[in-house]
Amino acid sequence: MRIVCVGGGPASLYFSILMKKYDRDHSITVLERNPVGSTYGWGVTYWADLLDKLREGDAPTAEAISEHSVRWGGGVAHVRDEVTTHSGDEGFGIGRQRLLDLLAERATDLGVRLEFGREIESPSQLPTADLIVAGDGVNSRLRQLHSDHFGTEVTAGRNKFIWLGTRRVFESFTFAFVETHCGWIWFYAYRFTGDLSTCIVECSPETWAGLGFDKLGESATLALLGDIFAKQLDGQPLINRAAGEGRVPWLNFRTMTNTTWRHDNIVLLGDAAHTTHYSIGAGTTLALEDAIGLAGALHRHTGLQPALAAYEQERKRALLSTQAAARYSAQWYENIPRYIHLKPARLFALLGQRHSPLLPYVPPQMYYVANQAFEEFTALRKFRKWLGPKVVRTLQARRPGPP
Repeated sequence: MRIVCVGGGPASLYFSILMKKYDRDHSITVLERNPVGSTYGWGVTYWADLLDKLREGDAPTAEAISEHSVRWGGGVAHVRDEVTTHSGDEGFGIGRQRLLDLLAERATDLGVRLEFGREIESPSQLPTADLIVAGDGVNSRLRQLHSDHFGTEVTAGRNKFIWLGTRRVFESFTFAFVETHCGWIWFYAYRFTGDLSTCIVECSPETWAGLGFDKLGESATLALLGDIFAKQLDGQPLINRAAGEGRVPWLNFRTMTNTTWRHDNIVLLGDAAHTTHYSIGAGTTLALEDAIGLAGALHRHTGLQPALAAYEQERKRALLSTQAAARYSAQWYENIPRYIHLKPARLFALLGQRHSPLLPYVPPQMYYVANQAFEEFTALRKFRKWLGPKVVRTLQARRPGPP
């Protein structure tokens, strides 16, 4: 099969690796718009179950990623001047560029052709192919050309966020909530190398404008954020990936879905097909799982269209619970004033429950007490899992949405 992947992100690269593992005779080309070594973002995070899946697909890739990852455990939350901790599963972090380099090296070793600096505006620019994989991200040009067919829908989140780095090394996944004269602002942070951490800062649009971020340039923005979080950062400055370009990349997260992921011989992969809010840390994992799903479907089915249909059906079904969790997670942060008055330990406990569809409908203190009781008994946990969706459906039918 002749395959062209547009976009050289983790999904396209890992898909090409798997397809070469299935059959070395596949002719695969990956076209990336950016130059070699140019990427956005800082580090990505993932959990051990992803490594297990990668080992099943290609052990050398999994081992290389594991070797170049750092580990962190549990969580820490700074709320005002108090600190609370929570034990949890072990997590992993790796630099996005390091991840891309490892995947690109493995793909090249298997015979995949990688071409950088290739901006694709139209399918007419592509070499002849049996399959075109649109792995070119949320702004996918190939998807935009057929947006009516794909049924693309984009919903912008309310809060502002900015993706930064810092040399403050966080040994645990760390949250910091700081109250300013214009409202609350917070960050999520985790390390991804021995000396660097990702730091995502978020706040409401009112706080963002009240603090003047809508008017501040790059250096002033970083300086103000450094002052706000000076204690939590141990005085370490925040770093902008686009330093020197004059850009201050504040964004509103865009949740994007598509009614269908395929059109003729074009199929969507990763962020070109769907996005999930960054607060659940699943973007890269889901993209790699898409790659596993697409390669597996093409291997199992003899015809292209049946394979693409199976891939879309399987991955859409697999994504349902994660997409719901991401929606509720984003809403939790958009409603911080509802929870921030709680004692830090209780706030942290409800932060861990933010994926619950029931939480927005129950007073936070009451939910915390009830949840503690549920956690004591297996039977009550099962009852909660059964009851929650039923109560939510009833409440949603009675009013337009959660408070």
